[in-house]
Amino acid sequence: MHRPLHRRPAAVAALLAAALLTVSGCSSDSGKPGSAQGPRSSNSPVVPDRQIETEPTGPAAGPSALPKDQALPDGELKPVTGSFTKRQKEYLSGRVPKAMDPAAVLQTGEESCQRIARTAKRDKDAAIGAIIAGDVPDAKGAIEHLCPQQKPLLATAATGFPDGTVTRPKPGTYRALTTDPSCTWRALGSNGKLLASGPSTGADGPVKATIPSGAREFVSTSCYAWLPV
Repeated sequence: MHRPLHRRPAAVAALLAAALLTVSGCSSDSGKPGSAQGPRSSNSPVVPDRQIETEPTGPAAGPSALPKDQALPDGELKPVTGSFTKRQKEYLSGRVPKAMDPAAVLQTGEESCQRIARTAKRDKDAAIGAIIAGDVPDAKGAIEHLCPQQKPLLATAATGFPDGTVTRPKPGTYRALTTDPSCTWRALGSNGKLLASGPSTGADGPVKATIPSGAREFVSTSCYAWLPV
């Protein structure tokens, strides 16, 4: 079952909803995509700013490797029937809790691949934004092992950062991956001095933000995710 997606901007929500309606089971072939919390709607409550690392770290990794004593040994990664491909085994390694069916963990990764692929088919920005915001479970691991054809999206997502607070941001011009009119941002210098703020937006274009040199923090609200221009 798909996890519900929350806080999406209307345009992206529609795309992701359409993707979910068409999701079908994934082939076990390693080169095929298996199976995009999403953008915030303007009616959703404001979420507290999230602190992230100094440099954009790209998409949230989702479920990370388990401690070795809690993960099912690689030698026991076997489905009830059939067999796993090499890529599937690589994805499952260290991700399956003991006493859990590896196929259930694999299904989550395959569904993530499907959601990314179907959303990207309609709107690449929507898929990239969902990866940046951490709205696709284990997007990084799923793409690297189960649907490597989506690596260009992952590479682009790695250059962006999610809505919230970024410390020591890289100077430059960025665009918000949302059309939410409540998207606002500000760049702060030492001692919280305001260096720049926005939105800088037009009726027919995205919100853009220019982070000046010397900015110590970049804070945005209701902007979902950012990519360099």
